[in-house]
Amino acid sequence: MPWDALWLNAHLATMATGRTKYGAIRDAALGIAGGRIAWVGRRADLPGRPEVLATAVHDAGGQWITPGLIDCHTHIVYGGNRAHEFEMRVEGASYTEIAKAGGGILSTVRATRAAAEAELLEGASRRVAQLASEGVTALEIKSGYGLDRATEEKQLRVARRLGERFGLTVRTTYLAAHTLPEEYSGRADDYIAFVCEEGLPQAAKAGLIDAVDAFLEKIAFNEAQTRRLFERARALGLPVKLHADQLSDGGGAATAAAFDGLSADHLEYTSDAGVAAMAAAGTVAVLLPGAFYFLRETKLPPIAALRRAGVPMALSTDCNPGSSPVTSLLLMLNMGCTVFRLTAEEVLHGVTRNAASALGLTASHGTLEVGKAADFVLWRIAGPAELAYAVGANPCTGVVGGGRPRVLARAAG
Repeated sequence: MPWDALWLNAHLATMATGRTKYGAIRDAALGIAGGRIAWVGRRADLPGRPEVLATAVHDAGGQWITPGLIDCHTHIVYGGNRAHEFEMRVEGASYTEIAKAGGGILSTVRATRAAAEAELLEGASRRVAQLASEGVTALEIKSGYGLDRATEEKQLRVARRLGERFGLTVRTTYLAAHTLPEEYSGRADDYIAFVCEEGLPQAAKAGLIDAVDAFLEKIAFNEAQTRRLFERARALGLPVKLHADQLSDGGGAATAAAFDGLSADHLEYTSDAGVAAMAAAGTVAVLLPGAFYFLRETKLPPIAALRRAGVPMALSTDCNPGSSPVTSLLLMLNMGCTVFRLTAEEVLHGVTRNAASALGLTASHGTLEVGKAADFVLWRIAGPAELAYAVGANPCTGVVGGGRPRVLARAAG
């Protein structure tokens, strides 16, 4: 049987290991069958004439093709925004002053609880459209702005609907352990008990959860509370990930690794012991330069230690209303280089191969290899480094998802 489609006259950044830089293949061809990649290699090595091999033959016009980009850490479903808090902060208000004025995560919780499901869907759709216009074909979406059963499930349902609306691969993450809701003030253990005994099992039973997350930090939940949640997740057969060591070294990286976590995220204060634990467990380091920049942080994640230990490093927008209102994954490539001092190749691995690992999608996403999902992006660039180089540019000219070309509509607003 012929392939469904064959792309010719392209340069491929396969992002597969054991090849050239970026896994590059010049003057290449890419065959697709049944929504999967059926052939990858040099055009000169094709096993027959293109018109015989495939039902449809496309000329890429000398463009570069990469795997579909993956945004592996977002809080993209929420009500309202916190622009007023940003204004207060740049005018000199402290975190405490903003909190006393009703700001912080709990202000988003109130807005999200009050929003109808359709309202959340439309707001998030505008943000997802911007990511999709830059070649994002898969993303993670967390809950965590409900902190009650009904609203957490509402956020997760919207996340599933976003995947259907945009034809994206969406992985949902249950983040009820994001902060302590007002109705549980002073009773953190009781809240974790509610999450473990009611919120998490019910959302899992409804098929709304792909992974479980928590915020292990002095201003959120402690290690014992996090471990209790992760034990419950493990009993339900759900993988875990963790907001770890963002504001202090609370042992978060090691805690995530102890539960074979898919990822530990932020990591500004992670110790050498935490890095070693991640390396041993195969836990991905998800770096979030948008939040680092937006919050004017100064403590860099331990990039050199992560490199030495061979810990895979992913990058993400951390799209959220409070600390990283970012909807450009391409901008994160540039910030990964300029702020975190990663190489151009490292950041592209960070939004393809390593981001797939952070979501448990290694078998199907992240590289251009036979058998993987036919999710890829066409770019009018001279080389892959341009994706990290040009601030504010979007050279994406086409996106294929599941083997099907998508209408590439630039997001407005």
